[in-house]
Amino acid sequence: MQGYIHSIETMGLVDGPGIRIVIFLQGCPLRCLFCHNPDTWEKDKNYKTTSDEIVNTVRKYRNYIEDNGGVTLSGGEPLYQSKFTLDILKKCKKSGFHTVLDTSGTGYDKELLEEILKYTDLVLLDIKAINKTNYKKVTGLPIDEFNYFIEVLNKSNKKVWIRQVIIPTINDNEKYIRDLKKYIKKIKNIEKIDLLPYHTMGVSKYKKLNIKYRLDGIKPMDKTKLEELKKILEK
Repeated sequence: MQGYIHSIETMGLVDGPGIRIVIFLQGCPLRCLFCHNPDTWEKDKNYKTTSDEIVNTVRKYRNYIEDNGGVTLSGGEPLYQSKFTLDILKKCKKSGFHTVLDTSGTGYDKELLEEILKYTDLVLLDIKAINKTNYKKVTGLPIDEFNYFIEVLNKSNKKVWIRQVIIPTINDNEKYIRDLKKYIKKIKNIEKIDLLPYHTMGVSKYKKLNIKYRLDGIKPMDKTKLEELKKILEK
């Protein structure tokens, strides 16, 4: 099966357990204010390839990832190419690899969602916002699709790592963290929660693509304050 990818990282250390081959798929339905990869938004851009070619690449690194690592499908949004993602996951599992889906829980084909999770060992769930108003403001889309994803995810009984980007002036406050703590209680099997600092490393991409950067003027997240918010979350 053919699909579009942005790139492949062969020594990923932060996108799941161990050393990972990270496949960045092309395309994303969201337009997050803080997105640092606008070059992944369009689905049919960059590199067209096949699931067989991807899995063959992964197999070359078996000795590095077989014991405690594996394959991570990221993006963009991997669910935006649901059929392609499913085919890659199936073939990776058949080859004996641990699989991770790094997703915002959007853009999926509903009919394929349960099967995609069937071939996924761990879900890295990117939370954008936790209520209707803020979710629409941050992503440009309604929260309904994300909420449905959580329902299906809970039924799948898969392990989950939560990721939340913390952005100055938007969610870098104690109230948001306490609300987040309550919100994620409805998600089952959470093994890890990461608060990630907002950064501006992707701003140059917006200039190159002639796209307006909507958080212009917002400074990178203060790491000391981030640690304070982490302590509130962990209480």
